[in-house]
Amino acid sequence: MPSFKIDLSSATVFVATAPEPKMANKKTGERAVDRETGAGLSTVGLLVSDEGEGNLYQVTVPETGVPEGLVPGTPVSVVGLKARDWENEFNGQKRHGIAFRAVAITAGA
Repeated sequence: MPSFKIDLSSATVFVATAPEPKMANKKTGERAVDRETGAGLSTVGLLVSDEGEGNLYQVTVPETGVPEGLVPGTPVSVVGLKARDWENEFNGQKRHGIAFRAVAITAGA
């Protein structure tokens, strides 16, 4: 499925929620991993403010791209942010949305 680059060059970005391990299976505790590198994945809530509008995004990042000590309110820069749409069926219900993925997050804007 195609992905689209997101330009944050004029945006201000802050951590909204601290990084948490992304789970592949919450029942078994299996952590999601990057298919290419095998690195564990984390999810970070980011508040992106641009052109007078603010949005909250849940962004998946390899754990190697998440620095220690990210806490809510920390200004950050995001490397390689992309969005892609997804769709699946669960218990007979179709679900869809947009997934956000970044290569890395760096502290300081």
